[in-house]
Amino acid sequence: MKFVGKMRGAWARRLTIAALAAAVLPGLVGVVGGSATAGAFSRPGLPVEYLDVPSAGMGRNIKIQFQSGGANSPGLYLLDGLRAQDDFNGWDINTPAFEWYLDSGLSVIMPVGGQSSFYSDWYKPACGKGGVCQTYKWETFLTQELPSYLAANKGVDSSRNAAVGLSMAGSAALTLAIYHPGQFQYAGSLSGFLNLSEGWWPMLVGLSMGDAGGYKTDDMWGPSSDPAWKRNDPMVNMSQLVANNTRIWIYCGNGTPSDLSAGISAGNLFNAKFLEGFTLRTNKTFQENYIAAGGKNGVFNFPSNGVHDWPYWGSQLQQMRPDIQRVLGATPQPSPAVAAAPVSSGG
Repeated sequence: MKFVGKMRGAWARRLTIAALAAAVLPGLVGVVGGSATAGAFSRPGLPVEYLDVPSAGMGRNIKIQFQSGGANSPGLYLLDGLRAQDDFNGWDINTPAFEWYLDSGLSVIMPVGGQSSFYSDWYKPACGKGGVCQTYKWETFLTQELPSYLAANKGVDSSRNAAVGLSMAGSAALTLAIYHPGQFQYAGSLSGFLNLSEGWWPMLVGLSMGDAGGYKTDDMWGPSSDPAWKRNDPMVNMSQLVANNTRIWIYCGNGTPSDLSAGISAGNLFNAKFLEGFTLRTNKTFQENYIAAGGKNGVFNFPSNGVHDWPYWGSQLQQMRPDIQRVLGATPQPSPAVAAAPVSSGG
């Protein structure tokens, strides 16, 4: 009876947490996992270019914010959150990432757009609110079309790259490294959702995508029983990640704010605290499974503070700079000068 009582208590707690998450998670991800403003951070004078890169897979040009690390430099792909905007990448809107990586010897690559995409190839067109539909073939673009363009036009080494993503893009960064180890030797997940096919996660992802643009998971990966969910689940594909010997950097806070949260509104802070605490369990399980699978090339940061918000992700991006440089063999050097009105055509 005691055992049954304990089980009932445990299940009751799990159901309560799941119900609470289902009720509030969409709004939480939208508020703190996206891009809040339309103005980019980059100060005048930085050698940042705006590229229009053709994508046959998506049937349109894709905007890329780009800062060169020099000839034959490795690339750092910075992937955005669930509410990625169509004007600027969230890393530029919310952090001085271009400034941090200036003269690092790394070419910084920020794809623009892809709201709710998980940077994957969708089964069907991605139809958002207002009936606007786009073709989402983000994995194809990031692993075939974009690296070819950057190698041919910007001197980026297509065989030495890092993918770093926050929230929605945390699992995407790891997935890119799992299936494309010849391109990505480094993957960073910051407050990522790392077991997307497990339990309640497909439902929670669907609710969040519906709130962030009106998108549907069935259009992305089909029902939760479809193999695409497991294909895009880093936890399920742990053995391949370990076999690739990918250098990984996994971060998640525990929901306790620090000085980095100064100035955030009480409502947004509540959201950021809840979502980070909710996400931490999966990240810790990921670490346990990684070690059990024989993984020995990971950095795991689970500090005694941290909420689901840009200042914490920016802090991690700064911390990992020397690690990325070391792994990819980047040679710090002055960034090439860019002419006025730096717009590159994708023709």
